[in-house]
Amino acid sequence: MSATPAYELLAAGNLRLHHLGHLGDIAHWDQETHMPPRGAAARGAALAELAALLHRLHTEPALREHIERAEQEPLDDLQRANLREIRREWQIANALPESLVQARSLAASRCEHAWRAQRQANDWQGFAQNFADVLRIARQEADLLSQQQGVSKYDALIDRFEPGMTAAKLDRLFGDLKQWLPALVQRALERQASESVITPVGPFSVSRQAMLCERIARMLGFDFEAGRLDVSTHPFTGGAPEDVRLTTRYREDDFHQSVMATIHETGHGRYEQNRPREWLGQPVSQARSMAIHESQSLAFEMQIGRSYGFASLLAPLLAEAFGPQPAFEVANMHRLATRVRAGLIRVDADDLTYPAHVILRYEIERALIEGEVEIADIPALWDEKMMTLLGLDTRGNFREGPLQDVHWPAGMFGYFPCYTLGAMYAAQWATVVRSAYPVLDERVAIAQSDLNAVFDWLRENIWSQGSRWTTAELAIRASGEALNPAHFRAHLERRYGR
Repeated sequence: MSATPAYELLAAGNLRLHHLGHLGDIAHWDQETHMPPRGAAARGAALAELAALLHRLHTEPALREHIERAEQEPLDDLQRANLREIRREWQIANALPESLVQARSLAASRCEHAWRAQRQANDWQGFAQNFADVLRIARQEADLLSQQQGVSKYDALIDRFEPGMTAAKLDRLFGDLKQWLPALVQRALERQASESVITPVGPFSVSRQAMLCERIARMLGFDFEAGRLDVSTHPFTGGAPEDVRLTTRYREDDFHQSVMATIHETGHGRYEQNRPREWLGQPVSQARSMAIHESQSLAFEMQIGRSYGFASLLAPLLAEAFGPQPAFEVANMHRLATRVRAGLIRVDADDLTYPAHVILRYEIERALIEGEVEIADIPALWDEKMMTLLGLDTRGNFREGPLQDVHWPAGMFGYFPCYTLGAMYAAQWATVVRSAYPVLDERVAIAQSDLNAVFDWLRENIWSQGSRWTTAELAIRASGEALNPAHFRAHLERRYGR
């Protein structure tokens, strides 16, 4: 009897990892949305145990031989791509001991749970105590991964979210942004100062906002037979491709926050729901990278959601949800959606000032991981950079400063750059789509059929491709070129510079 091909053994093992990961993803979503406070310790321990189990499966001694044998087997191109991703995950896992993986999960669960209350209370000192373990473990991971890969510590963490990206490349991209972005922000502020904008009058009930957000997600194609929309402290998309969980958050004095968060997360959700089902359970079915993932959420939020045409779809829904008022007129809603204001909160920022928030966090977390600064230095660095980049005084305001995002308490160092990289990719996709569908110009109404045409393009060129190609090759196949930040600048000039 012939031996089972090594590739088949690897594929079977990855399917098992997928199923266990599915349970972990749902448990994490519940931790963020519905879990009672007293369940935190037990849930953290359970997730840490699962993280250790998954790591054990990722590092089984037999995998080295299976991978080496599989590389000699007659595989097709798709199987070769899957094997490439299997090897990559195996190499990363083998750089880290199980004890560190388990400790990371425990520390992140504790810090993230406490962060929710500490953020509300503006309690930086309390947060810093929990955060110390998260940072210590992240530095250990970065050290081990950098030794294995022969790169800097921060580059090793970036690579987990954005394969092939480095701090040197980011410094060039972000350095260029910092050269021209401030002047464009100033021009936009000066131009908008003469515009008349009507502020919507609340309050806006949470129940009506929830119905509105679900309706918007449905309009954008989210399948509620394979997912749901809930509430969390920080909006996110979780769950599994077969069961995608979106979250948003509500304020009775401002519906715009929940609407834009829902649009953003729906972009993530559509990507997850449309990953290639025939490859599901294998690494090749996974999203190519987090910058590509953010290109979907920001294509929905920034390219579509803040366009004039989308305002024409949104305006009647707002009037139906909250009653007619002058602020819901289409042109006014578009002005509100593209209003440039130097704000404190990244997720509420317009697409012109959004990169400043990302650059600020990137510069701080890079220095943290490399050991150039410590936790005690963060508030002063935050205040300095926020004043330099956006002209805002944040002294003593930790809630709307370094405590505003979930990424650091969750130990997700290296993620933040993906937001602005994603915005650049989203502008690049939009350039291609607009050449095929000129109706997507900012000054015309968008019909549902127009949206569907955009979604069809994204499905064919991004969603259905999974991780079959490297990021650069995916971009070239979709748009004819690798990442080109000129499209992002052109988009911002077109929207805000005229």
